[in-house]
Amino acid sequence: MPIPSRRGVLFGGAAVAAGALATACTGNDPADDAPAAQSAAGGGDNEKPGRPVTIGFSAPAADHGWIAAITKNAQAQAKRYSDVTFRAVEPTNDINQQISAVESLISAKVNALVLLPNDGQQLNQVARKAMDAGIPVVNLDRIFPDKLSYRTWIGGDNYGMGVAAGHYVGRRLKEKGVAKPVIVEIQGIATLPLTQERSKGFADALKTHGFSVTAKQDAKFTVETGNQVAANLLQAHKKIDALWNHDDDQGVGVLAAIKQAGRKEFFMVGGAGSANAMREIKAGGLLEATVTYSPSMAASAVKVARLVAQGRGMTDLVELQAPQSITLASETVTRQNVDSYLPIGFES
Repeated sequence: MPIPSRRGVLFGGAAVAAGALATACTGNDPADDAPAAQSAAGGGDNEKPGRPVTIGFSAPAADHGWIAAITKNAQAQAKRYSDVTFRAVEPTNDINQQISAVESLISAKVNALVLLPNDGQQLNQVARKAMDAGIPVVNLDRIFPDKLSYRTWIGGDNYGMGVAAGHYVGRRLKEKGVAKPVIVEIQGIATLPLTQERSKGFADALKTHGFSVTAKQDAKFTVETGNQVAANLLQAHKKIDALWNHDDDQGVGVLAAIKQAGRKEFFMVGGAGSANAMREIKAGGLLEATVTYSPSMAASAVKVARLVAQGRGMTDLVELQAPQSITLASETVTRQNVDSYLPIGFES
């Protein structure tokens, strides 16, 4: 899938001298020859071929539409560059297997590593091992707790997802003149920090409109559990005014339960930005919006890994090196703008 023009950053600039590569690639300290890099930074084009590099890639198994799209985005972006060799290891949901796979990439001496860990805490040590070996790690989405374990983190804004959903729900309820709404929230996995951030953003945004969540339950990011949880919530609440579902993959099951129950008195907002959800939004009806957490971030991660490995910077920024952290905005997709977002939607 293509990268949306409104997401992330634009890349440009010229390569620094070859002697600066080791410093530029492995840490956040300025290179010793920064003045030389500064003088070379004008007028370059980072889309043009540079020094050949090998980018290693590891992610969880694609048993979820969003995760599958992560790998597809990374692969597609790498193919755009004649100077990039993309070396992906077998995806897995087993922590030990992912650690072994990353160690094989370290042994192969790749020039950069894009890593979406199954668990940032448990893969922190092997990521640090890569950094210590002089291999810059672009940490994708699930963050490592130790900043020495990655060169750059890039990911979505979980709190911002909740804020975007909360403001949409709050404004729509105000438009409808609902004074004391019943607002239902279906989470992903309640124990995950990302889920907690989404819920906090949602609650904080609703509070600015004078509203709060009536009931919430987690659905484990699966279609089956989404269906079961939605059915239970619908049975428990005979009248609902608004529903926010954190994840469009599990939303397939949520929507099925709603349609089976024949409920039409409320509106729903999704999360992540799947193509399935966008088609539902375009058709009109109960699902009115979704807030993005786009897997296009994997394509941006490959772009950043290539730049860092080649010692290039970003011409849209004054600084000579790529940022240490890039948080992508969560955008609200509605029937009014859905055609612009459909090309980047992922299939659930």
